[in-house]
Amino acid sequence: MDRAFALAGALSAFIAVAAGAFGAHALRARLAPDLLTVFETGARYQMYHALALFAVAWASNHWPGMPMRAAGLLFIGGTLVFSGSLYLLALTGARWLGALTPLGGLLFLAGWLALATGIAKGGLAQ
Repeated sequence: MDRAFALAGALSAFIAVAAGAFGAHALRARLAPDLLTVFETGARYQMYHALALFAVAWASNHWPGMPMRAAGLLFIGGTLVFSGSLYLLALTGARWLGALTPLGGLLFLAGWLALATGIAKGGLAQ
């Protein structure tokens, strides 16, 4: 599972860099400043959580268990919902997509709690 999360992190980081470049170069002249900021927020949080997936992959080797798997899956789901909704909102202007974004944020928060739980439980087991 650690390899799968490392791979997901690498692919997500690739997409985040591509999205950031796309926003900075192709969208700058096409989007209103507020929508460009929304797009950039999606790319930034995608990169943060791509790096978090590497942390999960590393931590899974030290403290394996369900909390680590949950953390990785929650970070992936959070990226899809949070960043995905922001990308779509910026590109389409469909403001209702902003209602999905907080759900992605909740997935991110749950992922961080799962990671902390896995570390705490793993440290107690040794």
